[in-house]
Amino acid sequence: MMKNLIFCIVFASLSLFAFAAGQTASASGQGSGHESLPMGYGNIKLGMSVDEVKSELLKNHAFGYRGDRDVSFSPKDNQVLIETDGRYAPFSYFGRCWFQFADGKLYIITINLNEEKIDHYSVFTSLNEKYGAPDQLTPKKSQWKNDSVMMSLERPLSLKYIDAKAFTERMDKANVEKTYGEQNREEFLKGL
Repeated sequence: MMKNLIFCIVFASLSLFAFAAGQTASASGQGSGHESLPMGYGNIKLGMSVDEVKSELLKNHAFGYRGDRDVSFSPKDNQVLIETDGRYAPFSYFGRCWFQFADGKLYIITINLNEEKIDHYSVFTSLNEKYGAPDQLTPKKSQWKNDSVMMSLERPLSLKYIDAKAFTERMDKANVEKTYGEQNREEFLKGL
């Protein structure tokens, strides 16, 4: 019960702080700084090819990348996924990480952070100081976004970088396919 009360107080304080920071920025005519959101982590950027990401992962041992055995391919939707595990890499703050590709380009980076080495509050505070108040703040997720990238900090302790344009295109395509499927279903039912 006491933990829930403390969580509610901390969450309410963070919400008020984020709201106040957003109001202050709006009142002073300044932007939120979201124009400068990173396109990825370190040298791994959204939009890179599979080979470029593999090369960068080999240079950064903190991810625990083991080579091609960490790469999988889905022929159904022509997607490549690289999964790494930094838990056993010395001095790494990373846990399991995923790099998702669509049409040969990196469009989602998911980095799970090691909760034994770093905490959610420290990461949230750092992101808030660097990029301003999040656009969306819920108990499960804080999200910053601009026209190019959506960056979120999710509970328990994951960072996500999403290529906003590629994500929107994939969602639109999925909606079109769903609509086509719904039409097929209706025609099938009419033919009974």
